[in-house]
Amino acid sequence: MKSILRVFSYLRHYPWLAVAQLFCAVGMTLAVFVFPNATGHVIDKIIPNPRRHAEFIFWIVFALLGFLTKDGLNMLRIFINNTFEQKVIFDIRSDLYAKIQRLPLRWFDTRRTGDIMTRVVEDVTNMERVLIDGVEQGLVAALQVLGIGIYLFFLNPTVAAWATLPVPFLALSAWIYSTRGRDRYRNQRDAASDLNALLHDNISGVRQIKAYAAETAEHARFNRFSDRLRRTTLRMMKWWAVYSPGMSFLRMTGYVLVLAFGGAAVMQDALTIGDFTKFLLFLSLFYEPIDRLNSLNQMLLSGRAAADRVFEILDATNEPNATEGALLPDNIAGHVRFDRVSFAYQEQPTLHEVTLDAPPGQTIALVGSTGAGKTTVLSLLARFYEATSGTITIDGIPIHTLAKSSLRERLAYVTQEPFLFNGTVRENLLLSKRDATDTDLWHALTTAHAECFVRELPEQLDTNVGERGVKLSGGEKQRLSIARALLKNAPLLLLDEATASVDSETERQIQEALDRLMKNRTAFVIAHRLSTIQNAGCIYVLEKGAVIEQGTHATLLAQGGKYAELCRKSFLTTEQTL
Repeated sequence: MKSILRVFSYLRHYPWLAVAQLFCAVGMTLAVFVFPNATGHVIDKIIPNPRRHAEFIFWIVFALLGFLTKDGLNMLRIFINNTFEQKVIFDIRSDLYAKIQRLPLRWFDTRRTGDIMTRVVEDVTNMERVLIDGVEQGLVAALQVLGIGIYLFFLNPTVAAWATLPVPFLALSAWIYSTRGRDRYRNQRDAASDLNALLHDNISGVRQIKAYAAETAEHARFNRFSDRLRRTTLRMMKWWAVYSPGMSFLRMTGYVLVLAFGGAAVMQDALTIGDFTKFLLFLSLFYEPIDRLNSLNQMLLSGRAAADRVFEILDATNEPNATEGALLPDNIAGHVRFDRVSFAYQEQPTLHEVTLDAPPGQTIALVGSTGAGKTTVLSLLARFYEATSGTITIDGIPIHTLAKSSLRERLAYVTQEPFLFNGTVRENLLLSKRDATDTDLWHALTTAHAECFVRELPEQLDTNVGERGVKLSGGEKQRLSIARALLKNAPLLLLDEATASVDSETERQIQEALDRLMKNRTAFVIAHRLSTIQNAGCIYVLEKGAVIEQGTHATLLAQGGKYAELCRKSFLTTEQTL
C-alpha cells in the first residue's frame, strides 16, 4: 500500500484539478438518486391517482434530467481526470528519467537495458491505471456505495440490513485476494521485464546471431522466457477466475435477500410497492460500483507491482556529487596527478596504488596488455567510478570534492568503441557543444578528416546515422567521435584507442589532427600504435593494475623491460608496419 500512496502523493501538485474531480463525483452521486425516487413516486403516487396523471410527464422529464446531469458531469469528470492523470504521469516519468541520469555507472553495470526500458515505459503506464481507475472509478464508486447504503437504511433498516449482508464477505474476500496477490503480480511484471530485456539484446545483437547461425538456439531461449511469462500470467488469471465469479455470487445473494425479505415486507404492508421498486433499483446502483471496485482491485495489484519496480529506481542511491560539489575554475592549467590510487570493481581488484603525474600541457601515454587497467585509469579521472583509495587531483584540487558536471565540462573523451546516437550527424556533434554553429561543426569535421565523407552523405549534416551509427563504417564513426571531442575544445583530453578503427592512411591524418589538438593541453592516450605514443611526454606501462615502468619511448626501449617486450612482440605496431 505504501507504493500506491506514493503514487497518489503526486496528486498534491494539482489541488484545483482534485477539487474539480471531487465536485463532479459528488454531483454524479447525487444525480443517481433521481431516477429510483422518481420511479417510486410515480408508482405510489401518480399511477394509482388519476387526478395526478398530469404530473406524469413532469416526473418523466425529471428522471431524464437526472441522467443528463449524471452523464454530463461524468463527461466533464473524464476530461478533468485525463488532464489530471497525464500531468501526474508526466511528472513521474520526468522524475524517473532524471533519477536515471543521476545514478552511478555501477548501478547500470548490474542492470539490463531492456529491464530499465520496461520500467520507464510499461511500468509507469501500469501505474497510470492506478490513477485512471483509482481516481476516476474508485472515488465515484466509493461515494455511490456510501450514499446509497445510507439511503437504503433510511428507506427500511431491516430490508437494508439483509441487502447489505454480503458486503462484509465481499470486503474480506477482496482483502484476502489483495494480500496474497502481490507476489503473483510482481512475478508477472518481472517475467515481462526479462522477456523485454532478452528481446532488446537479441535485436541489438542480430548481426552476431546471424553470423553464428544461432537463430534456432536464440528462438528456443526466447520461447523459454516467453513461457515463463505465460505461466506467471496464467497463475494470475486462475486466481481471478475463482475470485471474480465468487464475488459475483456474493453480490447476487444481496438481490435474493431483498426479494425475499422485501417481498415479505410488502405482503405485510410494511413496505409499499413503490418503495420496494426503489429498493431494487437502488440495490442495482449499490452493487454496480462494488463490482467496479472489485475489478479495480486487480488493476491496483498490477499497478502496485509496477509502482514497486519504479520506486526501486527512484529510491536508489544517487551518484555522489552528481551536481553538488566545488566548481573547477574557468581556466585551469591541467596538472593531473594520481597519488597511490587503488580501485576494485565489486570484489575484483583492478588498480593497485597507481601513481601518475601529468604536468600541464603534457601528453601521457598508457600502455600494457589487455586487462592491465588502462581504461580504468581514464574512467576514474572522468569519475565514472570512484577510487577505492588514494587521491586524484587537478591543479591540486581533489576531484572527489568537485561537482561531476563541472569536472566533465573540462574533459573530452573518445572511447575505444565509438558510440553514435540514432540521430543526425549534427545532433551527434552538438552533444559536446550545444551552441556550435555550422561553421564550427564543419571545422571540427575537417580537422578530424571527416568532412569528405559527410559532404557525400545524402543530407550531409542532417543525415541520420542510424542506431549506434549503423549506417556508417567503423572508421567513419570513430572520426565523428573525434570531431565531437575536437568541437568541445576541452583542456583535458582522454583518448582510449581513438584511432583503433581506422585504416593506416586515415590514422596518419587523424594523428596529425590529434597532435594539433593535444598541443598545450593535458592528454591521456591509450594506444597500441607507436605513432600515437612515441612522442608522449611520459609513457606509463601497466601490468595487472600496477605501474611497472615509466619514461619516454627511447628510455623505455633502452631499459629492455616490458615496454621493449611489447614492441618486439608487435603488441605495439611500429611505424614501418603502418
